[in-house]
Amino acid sequence: MSRASNALRHPPVAPPQSPVQGPAEAPSPFAEIEVAIDRQRRRGRGAQSNASGRYEAEARVAFDDGWQSLEELPPFQTTVALDTARKVITRNDSPDIGFDRSINPYRGCEHGCVYCFARPTHAYLGLSPGLDFESKLFVKPDAPELLEKELAAPGYEPRMIAIGTNTDPYQPIERERKIMRGILEVLERTAHPVGIVTKSALVTRDIDILARMAKRNLAKVAISVTSLDPKLARTMEPRASTPPKRLEALRMLAEAGIPTTVMVAPVIPALNDSEIERILDAAAHAGVKEASYVLLRLPLEVRDLFREWLMANYPDRYRHVFTLIRDMRGGRDYDSQWGTRMKGTGPMAWMIGRRFEIACEKLGLNKRRSKLTTAHFARPKRINEQLDLF
Repeated sequence: MSRASNALRHPPVAPPQSPVQGPAEAPSPFAEIEVAIDRQRRRGRGAQSNASGRYEAEARVAFDDGWQSLEELPPFQTTVALDTARKVITRNDSPDIGFDRSINPYRGCEHGCVYCFARPTHAYLGLSPGLDFESKLFVKPDAPELLEKELAAPGYEPRMIAIGTNTDPYQPIERERKIMRGILEVLERTAHPVGIVTKSALVTRDIDILARMAKRNLAKVAISVTSLDPKLARTMEPRASTPPKRLEALRMLAEAGIPTTVMVAPVIPALNDSEIERILDAAAHAGVKEASYVLLRLPLEVRDLFREWLMANYPDRYRHVFTLIRDMRGGRDYDSQWGTRMKGTGPMAWMIGRRFEIACEKLGLNKRRSKLTTAHFARPKRINEQLDLF
């Protein structure tokens, strides 16, 4: 008989009421499943568990069969598989974001930020938004070639491409894969505007390309600084660059003439909201001229993953954090309403917004917004396309 056993169970019925009282909401199908992973197996990871995705017909649960076999399971290792997408530009029509197209060179993100709103996308792959999201990665090695092909299409109209909106393009495996650098080389060659969002100091590797593009108003970079507290940052974002390295990256980008933005994101009430002014001050001293913030978002499985993390690391703040979150989300854990999902509503959300605005005013941030141009766009030649005679 095998010393390790697995059981297949259907998702359980409605879980018991949350310790934080509030309006009735849809129960989580994972709340009662024992999916917590031993600390040593998930060392260096953000999520505490690995619940099955919401599209799975069955939930897999590892349990101890009496032989202490769970202690023998190996730690979660990062694995990389190929994503054979036929297109690389993703379109959206969301009215509350400033772009209509984006590129994600990777699926999943090894940074392991526990609050990441992109985690639920791993459920589309039949994987868990928990530990699978940060350990089972997918790469698009032919992304630069696919991009060039799409830019060469006769009907393509250039507008800024956002990169890093779903998963970080400069996560650790980019050091080896260099897919993001290949994408930037295509964008520079075609003079196509790009906006980058990252938590990684690795973006400084590509300063040479970004600086040349910035001289033509073709590139800008935003770096998210969630906390200046090294312990909180490491616990919440275990494999992202440390706060000092992110601030140093902002300084290097600004000195190279690249428009830079510091993002205080996400703002989590009773956890990091007290640092808003300190983060903005540190970024301003690094040479940053623009700033933005986003309130914590807890869509789908992210709510339960964040709740588990909070109970494991800051149990004394659990009730207070979720009470404030619900105060800013109309009594719910999350409100996906266009226009309010990024900033929230209510007195607490209003106060966070005013604090941010006052701090930016004092520091001289957001006096002028950088604008990218499409005026230089040069459509690449399609394969086998006949050259002009004159």
